[in-house]
Amino acid sequence: MQVTKKPKENSASLIRRFTQRVRESRILLNAKKSRFYDQGLSRNRRRKNALERVKNRAIKVRLKKMGKI
Repeated sequence: MQVTKKPKENSASLIRRFTQRVRESRILLNAKKSRFYDQGLSRNRRRKNALERVKNRAIKVRLKKMGKI
C-alpha cells in the first residue's frame, strides 16, 4: 500500500487514510489467516508413515514374544 500526502494534510490524517486503505485491501487479514497454516502431509507420505508404524509394531510384538523387551 502506498499513500501520498495531500497538500495541507497533517500526519495523523495521512496515517488514518493509510490504515483505512490497508483495512480495505484485506492484506493484513489474509496474512493473519495464513500465518499458522499447516499444509499437511501428502497422501504418499501418510501411507509411508502408516506402513512404518505397522512394521515397527510388528517388530515390537515379535521382540516381546521372544522376551527381549
